[in-house]
Amino acid sequence: MSTAMIFVGLILSTILATASNSWLLAWLCLELNTLSILPFISKTKHPRAIEAATKYFLTQATASCLLLLAGTSNAWLTGTWDMTQMSNKLTSTTMLIALTMKMGTVPTHFWLPEVLQGSTLLTALLISTWQKIAPMSLLFIMSNNIQPTFTLTLGLLSTTFGGWGGMNQTQLRKMMAYSSIANMGWTVITLTHEPKASMINIFTYIILTTPTFLLMALTSTKTLQNMTTMWSTSPLATTTMTLLLLSTAGLPPLTGFLPKLTIMNELVTQNLTPLATMAMMTSLLSLSFYLRTTYLTTLLNPPSSATSATKWRQKMTKNKTMILLPTATASTFMMPALIP
Repeated sequence: MSTAMIFVGLILSTILATASNSWLLAWLCLELNTLSILPFISKTKHPRAIEAATKYFLTQATASCLLLLAGTSNAWLTGTWDMTQMSNKLTSTTMLIALTMKMGTVPTHFWLPEVLQGSTLLTALLISTWQKIAPMSLLFIMSNNIQPTFTLTLGLLSTTFGGWGGMNQTQLRKMMAYSSIANMGWTVITLTHEPKASMINIFTYIILTTPTFLLMALTSTKTLQNMTTMWSTSPLATTTMTLLLLSTAGLPPLTGFLPKLTIMNELVTQNLTPLATMAMMTSLLSLSFYLRTTYLTTLLNPPSSATSATKWRQKMTKNKTMILLPTATASTFMMPALIP
């Protein structure tokens, strides 16, 4: 009963934050959102989970302080808490830093890999997807008042560090965290020029990440070593995981290619072709560790290639894999339907 109430609070706080028009109400809803997810992070009572919950709380509290400072300063300058009245450059930049800290973009991204590693797979799914909806909605509302140079710099740095950080990871949750950082970079990079493209990117990322984490949870897959023995447990789940990872990497004609194509088109339209080229080059960093993971998943067939004992996991059934059918299908084969 208590878990259900906390989950309802998590959902309602996000909905109220996205529907609010006042910075004070948005700050209050974001605080409720943070307090609602902390029990989920620390539920396992493991020292790593407690550490993750503490890091998450401190980071979100710092971001909330910056958000309240920016909102209060803007209200003092303009006489209103209205989100659309952010004409001052200092207050809008401070608000941008606060909201990007909540989402986990460079340079305030260091908390995300550690928090995901200390959480369960389903909690990591919530942090990577649902927890980004409210900050992104607030950024969308104030996108007209954000400095373009600042967002372009943050976006390019996020795609670069997200790709570099994920190349050296053997833990899948940390790899997905750096993947989230890189995808947030793609979202922020075009926020001021074409906010709708940013929203397409974030919601496509949510659609891609949800079945990926669900498959990891159903197959008890947490490391690259576990991926090498996944094929013998469930060939269907392994094939689906491969398509999901390639789609997240942005390979055509899968769904993940759509937002990158839209963003590249917008950057070129705005005469930012050098920046678009650098963004495409940094996406190759992310592609490298996605291809490594798909290679371990599909091209290594145990027991001949296994160098250690196979990790025990519950046998996959058709009922469990059928749960993922709608989201997995949307993550891989929606490209022709979504091209404008």
